[in-house]
Amino acid sequence: MKTNERSNEKQRPELTVRGILVGVVITLVFTAANVYFGLKAGLTFSTSIPAAVISMAILRSFKNATVQENNIVQTVASAAGTLSSIIFVLPGLIMIGWWTGFPFWISFAICALGGILGVMYSIPLRRALVTNSDLPYPEGVACAEVLKVGSGDKANAGEVEHGRSGLLAVLWGSIVAAVFAIIVATQVFASDVAQTFRIGRRGAVTGYDFSLSFALLAIGHLCGLSVGVAMLIGASIGWGWLVPHYSALTGDLTTAAGALAQSTWSHKVRFIGAGTIGVSAIWTLLKLVKPVASGLAGAMAASRARKAGKADTLPITERDIPIGIVGLVTLLCMLPIGWVLGYFANTSGLGAHVTTLVIGGVFYVFLMSFFVSAVTGYMAGLIGSSNSPLSGIGILVVIGAALLLVVGVQPYVGPEATKALMAFALFTTAVIFNVAAIANNNLQDLKTGQLVDATPWKQQVALIIGVLAGSVVIPPVLNLVNQAYGFVGAPGAELRPSPLPAPQAGLISSLAQGVIAADIDWSLIRMGAYIGIGIILLDAILTRTTKHMRVPPLAVGLGIYLPTASTLMIVVGTIVGWFFDRGADRTRNPEGTKQLGVLLASGLIVGESIIGVVISAIVVFSGVAAPLALVGAGFGTTAIIIGGIAFAVTAFVLYRWVLRMGARSAGVA
Repeated sequence: MKTNERSNEKQRPELTVRGILVGVVITLVFTAANVYFGLKAGLTFSTSIPAAVISMAILRSFKNATVQENNIVQTVASAAGTLSSIIFVLPGLIMIGWWTGFPFWISFAICALGGILGVMYSIPLRRALVTNSDLPYPEGVACAEVLKVGSGDKANAGEVEHGRSGLLAVLWGSIVAAVFAIIVATQVFASDVAQTFRIGRRGAVTGYDFSLSFALLAIGHLCGLSVGVAMLIGASIGWGWLVPHYSALTGDLTTAAGALAQSTWSHKVRFIGAGTIGVSAIWTLLKLVKPVASGLAGAMAASRARKAGKADTLPITERDIPIGIVGLVTLLCMLPIGWVLGYFANTSGLGAHVTTLVIGGVFYVFLMSFFVSAVTGYMAGLIGSSNSPLSGIGILVVIGAALLLVVGVQPYVGPEATKALMAFALFTTAVIFNVAAIANNNLQDLKTGQLVDATPWKQQVALIIGVLAGSVVIPPVLNLVNQAYGFVGAPGAELRPSPLPAPQAGLISSLAQGVIAADIDWSLIRMGAYIGIGIILLDAILTRTTKHMRVPPLAVGLGIYLPTASTLMIVVGTIVGWFFDRGADRTRNPEGTKQLGVLLASGLIVGESIIGVVISAIVVFSGVAAPLALVGAGFGTTAIIIGGIAFAVTAFVLYRWVLRMGARSAGVA
């Protein structure tokens, strides 16, 4: 039996040169798309499923292609795509005025070192949180099903037809979203349906913003109805109560309603959202202590068994990179991390305290990285890596880093060093955030690998390759969009026509600035914490009294602190996805039809995001803010009407088509 497993592992194509090359090419596209979309909407998307579908389409022409080789391709692409979550932190250095661009080598080092460390930390967690765990891993399971359907390993007429349908869903979703985004860039279609207005006698303001974005609609479909309801509750708290309340307190009747609403949300409401996210994240961490501890104990026991010479008794699907190599690579990563932190300290004028900053920084990175890896890995297993609240982890990490600097360094430097300390806190947080993001994704991928009988150590090597590929792509794309649009809150951003919100980076940089400058309004964060406690209690009551209804506290926090341009269309998407799934339940192949809906949503995200990157490049090289515009500002109302109608009709037609295609593919079986 053992001999057969070893020969099967050697004979079947898995970690191949062609698979790695295909994965890297897909990585270049998806990572760039994820960077742009994350900066625009405050959300990134999982690239595993669309990467798997594209991989199957390409490798299908090779006779000896296997499901395990396709799994390697999606592993490379998804690791790099996930690394783009660094946009939740790194633009903060632009926002506080420390950087004016993203230096390639230092940005590459942050991404690569943090990413490799995330891969290493996820290896001992695999057995704890994947093998010996009943966590659902929704995206990992979905990706495995896509790979199985498209691999041809069990090819019957129905499965082949379903595989073709899946490719069509991704392809047409991408084309439609891309074409719609291009028309929006011409300004013939409006980009959103928005209004800000005053209410009551005290001049309170509020508003709404439905972004006409197929990518946001698709994100909502993937999130599910509970997350959508929670985000709607958060948006209602933010814009139905908090923005009107705080804007009324100003008594400002002269400032335009839109400007007053934006200012109120930016300076008040998002800090309340931070408090909600923070207390929700802490609650999640507390719930994870026991399962993570018991899982790690099991992983260490398995490691001792391997050291005792029993490694050959393990099946292929349990063979990780040896724990000794994992420990060595982890320690070796700490050396360049220490050098990067020291380099940053010296170039920021904190050279007199470089020893304290390097030793303290490395120690903080080492301990906090493992902690957040366990937490984010567990959350990814619970609700999926796309829904996992990385921003909540970033908030806790940056506050911890800033508080340590306040205690250990700030008393020994002058006030002129305040901005340098803010930058160092963000820089350290960026490394840890990368670790969390990669661990958040890797365990999802390793679950996929487990379900398709992949070899873990080969998949872990692919993860490292994906990290390195993504680290090359991210800095130039960040520079591109920074030159084209800039970021809200950065010096000079008010002079740009459409700066990107980058909401998480703005929030995290504001928290670092507030803690170190001691001007943060803790009462706002406390208020958010109280809201979070209330939502936690509500969720606990629903858990005990209902079968399906939940109100994820972290999603409520996101609804409060993300702008409605990012949340309301997601809420619409969750409702559309719910109706689509109910329609799929009435077909002869409910699960297969729902899977086609997931693939359509993935295509919508990819198409719009890729066009966003292309338009960014056109803006940079043309020097024109709206180079594709065909009409002027006077067309605004008409653009809103025809854009809104076109969006609704197109979405209806697409989903109707996929529903019928799912029913047809079921009939072939």
